[in-house]
Amino acid sequence: MDLPLGSNNPVVLRHWDVLERAMARPRRLGQPFLLDPLGAPDLRVNGWFDSDEIRGLGRKTWAKYAYSLVVWLNFLWAYERSWYDVESTVVEAFKVWRMQDGRNPRPVESGTYSDNLTNIRLFYVWAAAEFQVPNPIRTRRTRGRRWDGTQAEKVVTDPKAKRDRDVKWFDPAGYERYRDCGLLGLTLEGDEDPGWRGRNGQRNGALGDLLYGTALRLEEGGSLLLVELPPDDPDRGFYTCHMAEQCAKGDYARKYWMPRNSLLSVLSYGEGERARAVRRAQTGGRYERMAGARLLSRVLPERRVRLIAQDGRVSEVSLDSLGPESRRLLLRETPQGLEPAALWLNEDGMPRDPHGWEHTFTEANKRLRRLGLEGFAGAAHMLRHSCALRWFSVGRLLFDKKFAHLDGEELRDLRHEFGSTWDLMRLLLGHADQRTTKDIYLEPFEALELEILLLHAGNSGIADLMASVYGADPRVLGDPVARR
Repeated sequence: MDLPLGSNNPVVLRHWDVLERAMARPRRLGQPFLLDPLGAPDLRVNGWFDSDEIRGLGRKTWAKYAYSLVVWLNFLWAYERSWYDVESTVVEAFKVWRMQDGRNPRPVESGTYSDNLTNIRLFYVWAAAEFQVPNPIRTRRTRGRRWDGTQAEKVVTDPKAKRDRDVKWFDPAGYERYRDCGLLGLTLEGDEDPGWRGRNGQRNGALGDLLYGTALRLEEGGSLLLVELPPDDPDRGFYTCHMAEQCAKGDYARKYWMPRNSLLSVLSYGEGERARAVRRAQTGGRYERMAGARLLSRVLPERRVRLIAQDGRVSEVSLDSLGPESRRLLLRETPQGLEPAALWLNEDGMPRDPHGWEHTFTEANKRLRRLGLEGFAGAAHMLRHSCALRWFSVGRLLFDKKFAHLDGEELRDLRHEFGSTWDLMRLLLGHADQRTTKDIYLEPFEALELEILLLHAGNSGIADLMASVYGADPRVLGDPVARR
């Protein structure tokens, strides 16, 4: 390799081997690089993100791994331990501090701690092979095997409570009550509430309808552009849509399906609250002052768009390459003036950060408590769970009723050939592995009695069916007012 200009600097010459390695494996956009509390990097730690094991992963997965590792390294720094020489007792102390210690201002639930521990263990598996560092995350064998046939293992300090036990669902009536009273601000009787102080009810309700209807994650649904919405067609019940690669979890582009009633709710928001917010921002000249904005001047075939930067440079890019941050900087020209290309806006007309929605659901839950619905609460991811449960019920009902005449062996052959309800759920949720769908989202319902479903098949709609089947399960929230 030729020496670059200025490489006669003695510091450059002394660390030339490091520069050679860096140039041989250029860092990718978004690849983590960690510094200790004194501002110094540990090249061994950062080497994990440059390793073949995780180098090809998406930015969201990198961020998840990096956060878990940072929490662990900061704990070790305070505990005065080196990451490469840790006893298993320190892992026990980390568990106590992360979940139970009163000195921790932000203790976490068992699912979050379990995810942290899994990510930290992956780092040590790599570090053990690279630097012969002992792995302090001890495991024990469990029943079952992994997808590759190897023996399954469980982390010793993994909490007993599983993530799926923290999962809750709405049935259709429960979701409608949550949306109407929590997000839209209506009374329990369904009337306008004169004491309602919210000013974004239509927007919040539209997002709820979108997530509940499509099973999208919050960041996925919160990053949509106007040009990605399908045109309304009264003859269609569902629309096949495309989730952009840089907005999907794992940077994995996929199809998703939007019910027409969800689309109509979103379009109504676009013509109502959103249009009013845009007019206010246009009056104040906010869009002309957006730093780093680009004009989306034209939609091209094959999901490509033409963008014009503020300095006049023109580029053509795929919608798949635009992540949430880039999308919030896109504008488009209308007869009334500039407006954001992003679907969801704040009240001031500026694009909404997907993470800002957490406050929306927190406020909705507070309102429901004020209305006397104690214990009736929701979250964005709960709407995804609820959509999955609804379609799981439909799939089980249709599949098993249609092929009820087959014997057990014939039914197994059919499922092997065409897939089962779980395959449909995996596709709906965008999971790469069916086991994720079964173990995390819907495992408690895998053993549903088919007889109960078939009993209601002939004379009940899906809402009544689900209310009957799941009514006794405290994790499935129905309409508390109707139950009264």
